[in-house]
Amino acid sequence: MIQKTAMTIPPVGIVLLRRSRRARRLSLSLSPSGEVRLTLPRGIPLDAATDFVARKARWIREHRAKNATLRKRHQTLLAAQSPVTRAEARDVLARRLDVLARTHGFTYERVMVRCQKTRWGSCSARNTISLNEKLLYLPQHLVDYVLLHELVHTRIAGHGADFWRELERYVTDVDTCRKELRQYRLAFL
Repeated sequence: MIQKTAMTIPPVGIVLLRRSRRARRLSLSLSPSGEVRLTLPRGIPLDAATDFVARKARWIREHRAKNATLRKRHQTLLAAQSPVTRAEARDVLARRLDVLARTHGFTYERVMVRCQKTRWGSCSARNTISLNEKLLYLPQHLVDYVLLHELVHTRIAGHGADFWRELERYVTDVDTCRKELRQYRLAFL
């Protein structure tokens, strides 16, 4: 059973506390809107949780500021583009995925385009590739990076060393693309 309560912790403000039987440690997270969430394992007293959040006040301030900057950047990005329907996204992404698959000799079972909250894409064990419709808001080289990433998963499951070596055969600078992709947040698009 999960119990949720909200309380005010002076250096931070309102914190949503969530007690969980499955949690093993204190876990702090920040929602895209700036809401602070703290998960408490069973047996941790409220005083310890309050002290933990107070010690993390600087981290919370820094990440709220970073989120605010990213949110503004994303709003600018969205304002410069016209909205994309799921049907349009499916058409464009499926066509590009097909081109990349044929060019590099990949096969996949089918492609699905959805509005996912946390993933740009995924590949199932049955080689069904799911893509986020919001990919179209990214620069083309990052769209291709995500598509190739998922195509490589049709050959190699997981993210071990073999996977990254294989991906580097198709993407010239994997590390740069990974870092750049982290600057885009689905929650803000």
